[in-house]
Amino acid sequence: MSGEVITLTASRADRLDKVITGLIPTLSRSAAQRLIAQGRVKVEGCARDADFRVRIGQTIAVTLPPALPEQLQAEQIDLSIVYEDASVIVINKPAGMVVHPAPGNPNRTVVNAVLAHAPEVINVGDARRPGIVHRLDKETSGLMLIARHQEALLALQAQFKARTIRKTYLALCVGRFAENQGVVDQPIARHPTKRRQMAIVPGGRPSVTYYTVKERFVASDGAPYTLARAHPLTGRTHQLRVHFAALGHPIVGDALYGSRRDRLTRALKPRQMLHASELIFISPATGREIRAYAPLPDDISAVLASLFSESVHGEC
Repeated sequence: MSGEVITLTASRADRLDKVITGLIPTLSRSAAQRLIAQGRVKVEGCARDADFRVRIGQTIAVTLPPALPEQLQAEQIDLSIVYEDASVIVINKPAGMVVHPAPGNPNRTVVNAVLAHAPEVINVGDARRPGIVHRLDKETSGLMLIARHQEALLALQAQFKARTIRKTYLALCVGRFAENQGVVDQPIARHPTKRRQMAIVPGGRPSVTYYTVKERFVASDGAPYTLARAHPLTGRTHQLRVHFAALGHPIVGDALYGSRRDRLTRALKPRQMLHASELIFISPATGREIRAYAPLPDDISAVLASLFSESVHGEC
């Protein structure tokens, strides 16, 4: 774990996140909580949660992430390009790859790779995440849109706002779905106490997910699993992970929302079995409908191969 290490002495008894923000005035509480969640904060040599009660005089070591470079760098990283034209690039992002540079992940991101392939993207949209139209979690694989110029970015954002872009995900979930299809219409907001997580919160942002059952499986120990095809109508942070967990069927391998009792989830942390498999949109360059596909990656296919198929339902 790289970065500058700051050693502090607690001057008051309080929650760990509050203590270190009091001792490091330039650090916001949310940033402190991220550092704690990443294991970059230790009290007397032990990693603790944000709500750990620190005692006066205890030693706290904070490992700060490497500073972001002042200017984004192009990096020659292999990209799986599914489609491209004068306005857009569609990539198949591998699991484990971060979308854009951030503290703790200053390079080797999708943005760094895209800049090497299409340098003109540097001037599109947000300076810290140029060209990015929508994001995928680090451990989610699959299709992503990259805008090559500002007009394309605005056109694609308008399609998202109008909900004319159709995204399809495949998710291997814990348990056996009772119904072959359904809809989750539950608002999502930041979890009130677990700041790394999102949650179903009354008054949160409207969030809608449609799903169908693609296939049901049983493990050798008899544990049931369901491969679901999901269509998020909205695009909230962690939406599918939160909605499937709310159904009582968390995504296999999800370290944040998954079941600690599930054998596959324990074995697969931190890679959730979630893949963006299909993307339908109108190309700003040609005005034509584009249908992009990304097959299941090898790791998810290997997990499915270890299970016994029970039946096939829903759409093909």
